[in-house]
Amino acid sequence: MEILSDKELLEAYDKAVKFDLDREFIRLLEEEIKRRNL
Repeated sequence: MEILSDKELLEAYDKAVKFDLDREFIRLLEEEIKRRNL
């Protein structure tokens, strides 16, 4: 289930880390990045 493109996913991750968003949200983004081998 890919709702975001790879580029969008990486941008979302960068912003989540930059703005220190919810750790669980960041962890989910990290898991998806690893799953896609980015």
